[in-house]
Amino acid sequence: MLNSSPAAGILDRLSKASSAEDFFSLLGVDYDPKIVNVARLHILKRMGQYFAKEQFTGAAEPEIRARCKAMLEQAYSDFVASTPIDQRVFKVLKDAVAEPKKAAAFVPLSELK
Repeated sequence: MLNSSPAAGILDRLSKASSAEDFFSLLGVDYDPKIVNVARLHILKRMGQYFAKEQFTGAAEPEIRARCKAMLEQAYSDFVASTPIDQRVFKVLKDAVAEPKKAAAFVPLSELK
């Protein structure tokens, strides 16, 4: 588990987390291991997307913890309700359904002067 002191702020402790399970444990969020085993990176990526929209300046530690917990709960629930393929948080999955790009016109070298 994590070696951070209990006095360390939650953001510091989360930055040292080494697994999805650490995030759930630190924030006290219940989860189904089967869902986390399938979607762990997707859940953390989605939490990161929510996190990027947050501003914690001036917030007290209990509020920061509560907001982080809410972000993880929301990210997790996104993948309880649907699959990583449905959510497409990673570029490779988004690109898989993107409009195909027009192929560049082929000009043989013999045509160039």
